[in-house]
Amino acid sequence: MIKLTKKEEEIMQILWEIKEGFVKDIIGHYPDPKPHYNTISSLVRLLDDKGVVGHRAFGNTHQYYPILKKQDYRKSFIKDVVREYFDNSYKQTVSLFIEEENLSNEELDELMDLIKSKKQ
Repeated sequence: MIKLTKKEEEIMQILWEIKEGFVKDIIGHYPDPKPHYNTISSLVRLLDDKGVVGHRAFGNTHQYYPILKKQDYRKSFIKDVVREYFDNSYKQTVSLFIEEENLSNEELDELMDLIKSKKQ
């Protein structure tokens, strides 16, 4: 799967949320100070070139929409994190969340139920 830069991920997060939009719509979802129009336009065109975003032309302007599904990117992203930072061990990954994230008893019970259901 394709790797996105942090800035590209920001744009994809916005497009996944709004489903489709023009550059001005994407910029509208950024906090102040807003990025420059040309910056976002260039990044969206790069995403289009990479095939993760599509567009519909309306004269000289384009309405963009995500082609890459959020759940597909999330799966790939997590697999990369597990491989690169946890020696490809999901056990180490889950252990980190259990030890460091102060999961509630309810969340731990939900995890245990999920694990038990997968074992069956």
